[in-house]
Amino acid sequence: MNKDGVKIVTIGGGSSYTPELVEGFIKRYDHLPVKELWLVDIEAGREKLETVGALAKRMVKKAGVPMKIILSYDRREALKDADFVTTQMRIGRLPARVLDERIPLSHGMIGQETNGAGGMFKAFRTIPVILDIVKDIEELCPNAWLINFTNPAGMVTEAILRYTNFKKAIGLCNVPVNMVAGFAKMLNVDESQVTMQIQGVNHFIFATDVFVDGVSRFDELLNQYAHLKPEDTIQMKNFVSLPYSPSFIKGLKAIPCPYHNYYFFTKEQLEEELEQFKTGTVRGEVVSKTEEELFELYSHEELQEKPEQLAMRGGAKYSDAACNLIASIYTNKGDIQYVDVRNNGAIADLPMDSAVEVACRITANGPQPIATGTLKLPISGYVQMMKTFERLVIEAAIKGDRDLAVTALNMNPLCPSDEIANTVIDELLEAHKDYLPQFFNK
Repeated sequence: MNKDGVKIVTIGGGSSYTPELVEGFIKRYDHLPVKELWLVDIEAGREKLETVGALAKRMVKKAGVPMKIILSYDRREALKDADFVTTQMRIGRLPARVLDERIPLSHGMIGQETNGAGGMFKAFRTIPVILDIVKDIEELCPNAWLINFTNPAGMVTEAILRYTNFKKAIGLCNVPVNMVAGFAKMLNVDESQVTMQIQGVNHFIFATDVFVDGVSRFDELLNQYAHLKPEDTIQMKNFVSLPYSPSFIKGLKAIPCPYHNYYFFTKEQLEEELEQFKTGTVRGEVVSKTEEELFELYSHEELQEKPEQLAMRGGAKYSDAACNLIASIYTNKGDIQYVDVRNNGAIADLPMDSAVEVACRITANGPQPIATGTLKLPISGYVQMMKTFERLVIEAAIKGDRDLAVTALNMNPLCPSDEIANTVIDELLEAHKDYLPQFFNK
């Protein structure tokens, strides 16, 4: 890696998150000197890339750092000799997300972009594209680290780790970052003092221990968490987190991440989503309007910094987490972060070659997973089930196997019945036909 300056390539550079990424690199320039940041997108995303790219250049100019912003529609040109590659794509863009949400809901099934049927079809569209990108990385910048925060991050990362020879892929999510922030607030300490032990897979993790300055405060935190008021739950922008009963949390002896609301409050979440379905306000539709507003802001030539409104987008902190991860690899920092990596025994009773989301020490050699032992008994069955679902989805995505897709969806707790699974899969296959050649070109 070039210590005189780093080359970073961001695929999906026209994303509304890019200003946060640029801000993160500017803030860290003294210890992460980014010489070139290539923002890459497809021709259909030209208008957004040019808008975001112009803002990125204004931000860099205002900060006075010698970081060159380069816009490109040629992925291979951009990747040559990169040190880091970040991926933040949405194949089919937001209209595809709306279909992922509305079609399942039309049959009484939760529609969500990373869980259940929606997450499965996002994986189907994304995995073949990511595997093509990895082929280019292996040829053009084989020593680069790939930092993936394209959802579903765990499945996308596992597809790379299991179906290619490229081993320098890391999945990233903002959920653990939000959990650390929430726990720090509950314990009245600074976020920098808090570390967690987590077990599970992306968007399906449980905190099984929490430390402040290396000392466990989990019993105290668990008791607090068991008696939370609704307004004190750890919230995500894209759904409302409900408080659990004291009995459930005390018996679980673990703290679920916010996304578990879809599994432990399925009835309540479905009712809310069905209301959104009726009023045309499913999350994808809301985000589409937010994006329009953000890009209108980004186009203002007087804007020279990340606007506060980006925090409403829902994935805020993704980019900051990515910058932290890249900086820690570059400087061999050895701090603890939470990423999706090859299991390698970190969770003893999950497959070695699967991706898991665990605490890792971040070094120049990448993330070093911290062993957690076997899954804690109350969460073990659920995590095993979700890992089985993920592995089936990945295989179906690569083979274009409809039968395997039906089996996978039936294995998911959000699926009400086999009949609905078949119907929803057929409708989503037809809706996304242009992005799913592996299912049709046989």
